[in-house]
Amino acid sequence: MFHWLWLAVVSLVGYYVYSKIDFYLRERKFRKLHGTERPPLKAGKLPFGLDIYSVIMWNFENQSLPEWARSESLKWGNTYAVRFLGSTSITTAEPRNIQAVLTAQFKDFGIGPPRIGSFGPLLGSGIFSMDGRAWEHSRALLRPQFTRDQITQLENMEEHIKIMIDCIPTDGRIVDLQELFFELTIDTATHFLFGESCETLMHRRNVLRGEVNEIPVGNRFARAFDLSQRHIVNRYRLRKYYYMHNPEEFKEANRICHEFADKYVHRAIEHHNRVGLQEPEKPGKKRYVFLEEIAKETQDPTILRDALLNILLAGRDTTASLLSFVFYLLVRHPEVEEKLRAAIKEHFGEDDGSLLTFDKLKSCKYLRWVIDETLRLYPVVPFNVRAAIEDTTLPLGGGADGKSPIFVPKGTSIEYSVYTMHRREDIWGPDSNCFRPERFGESHNKEGFGNFEYLPFNGGPRICLGQQFALVEASYAIVKLFQRFTRFENGEPNPFMKLNATLTMCVGGKGVLAKCFKD
Repeated sequence: MFHWLWLAVVSLVGYYVYSKIDFYLRERKFRKLHGTERPPLKAGKLPFGLDIYSVIMWNFENQSLPEWARSESLKWGNTYAVRFLGSTSITTAEPRNIQAVLTAQFKDFGIGPPRIGSFGPLLGSGIFSMDGRAWEHSRALLRPQFTRDQITQLENMEEHIKIMIDCIPTDGRIVDLQELFFELTIDTATHFLFGESCETLMHRRNVLRGEVNEIPVGNRFARAFDLSQRHIVNRYRLRKYYYMHNPEEFKEANRICHEFADKYVHRAIEHHNRVGLQEPEKPGKKRYVFLEEIAKETQDPTILRDALLNILLAGRDTTASLLSFVFYLLVRHPEVEEKLRAAIKEHFGEDDGSLLTFDKLKSCKYLRWVIDETLRLYPVVPFNVRAAIEDTTLPLGGGADGKSPIFVPKGTSIEYSVYTMHRREDIWGPDSNCFRPERFGESHNKEGFGNFEYLPFNGGPRICLGQQFALVEASYAIVKLFQRFTRFENGEPNPFMKLNATLTMCVGGKGVLAKCFKD
């Protein structure tokens, strides 16, 4: 017994010594070749850095994680190493480092096993949970579906926005706009993806009118989708131990989401098989259904379901969050609301029931400035992560002045904070924490940042496929709300903002409480 115990101890010690020597030799090699230096190291005081982990989870639960992360960068620098839960990661808010990860050294980095394992139970094998050739194939399948022809089909948006507006009181009673925006975007996203809306807003309107009906399946799906994402974040925070968080509630939420999507997948496959035996469709305007189009490329039900859920995550949550932050800021900055109202009136006039066009929405410069400034202050994906798939480097962060390259060992996670980068004073000026849309009509200090200082939709080969779709939908909704309501007022006296950061970020606390007036 003692013999085997002694052998185990010797083996562990031997492996530890070997790994230290191996790391030293690899690091020395990169120091000679690239002049790398070590970045500042933030290490926990408790074993496995449990004190750091507990602080992260406390800020997550209290909806203050993005601001806490920014304060840590002010303390430790724009790039520093963090050691906890048995591994060392690198945190950065440096544009040149992010540019290297996303473009120049793209092949050196992947999303990594912890993310794949954390996201997999809900998203399967999709663009947010795959690396390498599998990811390339999945993205190639989806890319053609986000051409301008598809994103300019605004009829679906008009239908659902009208229902949402019917749900907003016009006499100044307080309403949570964020809740409505999330229902709007899941209705429009499912309409675009599945060809059939969840009708969550329709249900809300029926309840408000006293026409109470059964809770639709779409509402159940939306709740399960939100719940699953929250569990995914809890899994991901555990890093390589993600599998330790797998409660029954998470499994049930994933089951509901999969069943909901599978119903439409099988319908699309049947439609493809049926239409494929008939004569080709006559040319002309046809309602676009995302699922029917990708079913022409593959009839594998798992691939189709995974594609749907990945795009739904991107399209629904990000647009709703953007709209929520826009109105959260507008009701607190009436001078901006007044300028935006004047710009909308000039470009679009009074609401005459006609559809807006993609080109007209793009032509309203101040509207775009408001959206851009909102995304700067509150990027809907405040954090992102990559993992080194081989020994490599980052351009900045090493040495006493932080100007030297740093060695990035294989397997190291690179956690980059877009939220922190978007608020750096050396990039955006001393008013970097202020909401001032006009800054996007001015030149700002881009020197040395490689044009990666503003990154609301990521960059490089993994840049967001649906960014134009999100911008069009958000712009359309803003214009229609301004045409319907003559003014908006803040309905929340609490000056302290909470940020609910899961896979995406939205307004925390009580949401976006506002008063909307028609006259």
